[in-house]
Amino acid sequence: MRYLTDRKRAQGLGSGGSGTQQHWQMMVRSIIMVVLVPLFVFTFGMGLGGTYEEVLAYFARPFPAIVMGLALVVGIYHLMCEAQEAIEDYVHGTKGKLTLVAVKAFAFTLIAASLFALVKLAL
Repeated sequence: MRYLTDRKRAQGLGSGGSGTQQHWQMMVRSIIMVVLVPLFVFTFGMGLGGTYEEVLAYFARPFPAIVMGLALVVGIYHLMCEAQEAIEDYVHGTKGKLTLVAVKAFAFTLIAASLFALVKLAL
């Protein structure tokens, strides 16, 4: 028999065993997105409306390429994790597992394709 107080039982990771860790990861990603989204909008806006050569020259510079890459990776990863939370809450059984695999595969494919396009544009 274990003699634990209510406080000791409540100090774990939550009933699911990983709720606190997922919450903090979501908060960190959200804070990063608060910084990256305005930088992304500014960077994308500065490259918008130019000729093809001007856009290539603009994204060949390191700062716009890095901001775009970070915003794409963190944004898509954040979206994937949020979709995973919703799927875990509302879709159960084999359908849920297959949906999780499909969402993760789609997200990582989207990340790879967007980074490939950015590298192709920047080089």
